[in-house]
Amino acid sequence: MSQETSIQLFENAKIRVVWDDQEEKYYFSIVDVIQVLTESSMAKRYWTDLKRRLKEEGADETYAKIVRLKMPAPDGKMRETDAADLEQILRIIQSIPSKKAEPMKRWLAQVGSERIQQMIDPERSIEQAVKDYQRLGYSENWINQRIKTIEVRKALTDEWKRTGMKEGHDFAILTDLITKVWSGKTTKEYKHFKGLTKENLRDNMTTIELALNTLAEASTTEISKRKNPKTMQQNMQVAKEGGDVAKAARNQLEATIGESVISSSKAIDYIKPKDELPFEE
Repeated sequence: MSQETSIQLFENAKIRVVWDDQEEKYYFSIVDVIQVLTESSMAKRYWTDLKRRLKEEGADETYAKIVRLKMPAPDGKMRETDAADLEQILRIIQSIPSKKAEPMKRWLAQVGSERIQQMIDPERSIEQAVKDYQRLGYSENWINQRIKTIEVRKALTDEWKRTGMKEGHDFAILTDLITKVWSGKTTKEYKHFKGLTKENLRDNMTTIELALNTLAEASTTEISKRKNPKTMQQNMQVAKEGGDVAKAARNQLEATIGESVISSSKAIDYIKPKDELPFEE
């Protein structure tokens, strides 16, 4: 089963979801949904009590279809959490008294519909990303740059798949190497430098940092197409060469402006949130 984990926003609250491309449906983090509906910091305890109640009420079908899927935890690591598909989530929502129940139901239906439409027309996913970043207060210049990084990243991961690299572990190693070469920091070190925990690193890069990272990944893709690496070691060498291209550009720029372009700033430091909303990943 091929899965894709992402974050969806409901009224600026984060809901972790996993898309199963074999079953063609979403699985939603139950705890996240409960936290939104109850507006409680004790969502895990609420879910524990609700599970017990569901079993006592004989809702065996709902309980049996709950699955454990790996999703990003607050510490940034992928950890298993209870998840349910749209049908089961709607049944769980019925057991939770909340004024947000109906808006949540409409949102869940919309998320599923949008995903199907995005599969038919991938341009829709880009359009949605633009709207999300605009709502969070990013500048148009930054948004344009960020959208370009998504396109470039997709081309790179497609190329890695072609050369036999696997999603997850292999991709993480190669990404870390590219980042380390051009920035001098691994992804983890870079996030620590910016004071990030679970936030997305790219969503907290300046336009210059995004441009250099994009150059590194685009260069890696082009070099890989020509050298056609077959092993992890060969892919690592290509990743280093791609990172070196961006490193050279960074060094030249820093020599010209007289300061480092690797910034400790994160998004909340330079975006202007709309409607006084806090920054969301």
